[in-house]
Amino acid sequence: MQRDKLPSLLLLPCPPQPQPSSRHVLDAAYCPSLTAALSKLKSTGAESKLIVAVPYPILHGQFVRSKTLSWSEAQSLVAGIYTIIAMVCSQLSIATEINAGSGSVDATVVLVDHNRSKVFASESGPTIETNSTIVVDLATFASAYHPWNYIFHVSSEQGLQLYQTYLKLAEVKQTLLHEQLVPVEGGLTMNSPKEDDSGSPPQSSGYPVVCLGGTFDYLHPGHKLLLTAAALLLRVPHKDSSQSCLFIIGITGDELLKSKKYAEYVQTWDERARNVIAFLSRILQLSEQGWKGSPALQIEEKDGDFQAAFRNDTIRVQCVRIQDAFGPTVTREDIDALVVSAETRSGGRAVNDRRTEQGWKPLDVFEVDVLDAEEISDEPTKTENYATKISSTAIRKLKAEAKVEVQK
Repeated sequence: MQRDKLPSLLLLPCPPQPQPSSRHVLDAAYCPSLTAALSKLKSTGAESKLIVAVPYPILHGQFVRSKTLSWSEAQSLVAGIYTIIAMVCSQLSIATEINAGSGSVDATVVLVDHNRSKVFASESGPTIETNSTIVVDLATFASAYHPWNYIFHVSSEQGLQLYQTYLKLAEVKQTLLHEQLVPVEGGLTMNSPKEDDSGSPPQSSGYPVVCLGGTFDYLHPGHKLLLTAAALLLRVPHKDSSQSCLFIIGITGDELLKSKKYAEYVQTWDERARNVIAFLSRILQLSEQGWKGSPALQIEEKDGDFQAAFRNDTIRVQCVRIQDAFGPTVTREDIDALVVSAETRSGGRAVNDRRTEQGWKPLDVFEVDVLDAEEISDEPTKTENYATKISSTAIRKLKAEAKVEVQK
């Protein structure tokens, strides 16, 4: 694989404390670094991929097989970073969806469980260690995520400490040239006071079966947040277990999208499902061979659905066609949790009403944060129509306008 076809890495330092940080605090800390990395990748003119790794001690628990995390804290952090990415890309006219072509940047946010005081035995090289969540530690990240086109690191005391620790682990897996190591400006670290001193946030030990629904047309940062937030709820069996957890993604069928604006540019169900699984592979797949040596993504088609397995079959992903407002939530009793957005909140209530009517247990419903540039910008004119710029409808509109220009 040519180096310019490889993903690049941006190592962000640990987020400001306490968590969850406000969007203003995250913007001050991360916007300069993200802007520099995204600008650099756009300037190459290539279709780029960027993994944004955020090392942070997010996991709790004494035993590896029973780790927990604060879902609200984790998804809030991911939402804040995707908001900054989407805002910067909007300002710099960088396409953000998967397979968007030259000059685009397809960014993925990955949480890495890491404490700055942790010491690694680098002489034996990094190894893959899994726990009961999808979040991995820094050594596992270095072992499974490689090789890179560029590695962007933040020029601050905390950023350099993280960079040096990571390099000791990563150099075992990849010989890095000086030109690949790119320092970027760090932001301001403002530790905001705690609003509530009631102790640790509620922890989640995860669920065996998690469900999510959407159209996922031209997979963009909003979709990536939803998928990541839902995956963070999975309780992953140990790698030696014969069991697996299940992530069900209901994807709207083609027939239900014929009345959408610019419907002729809506991607087919197959393409949308493949893009969902391809994205999830970045946060779920672990292979010591990294990008180059790991086997090609295997997608199994069964009864019209798409399925894939990750981490020794301990995580299974199933994309199903949705032909109504409920999808699998009212046909599968074994689902435990449902992830919704603010737009689909009422749908979550309707699902539980129907399940109750059927004599089934209601689902635990989790609502993700929204991507909202107004929360981090004091100058709204800079992000005018921000929400519409990252929507699937806006992407289809741009494709329609581009076709008209070509035909002139």
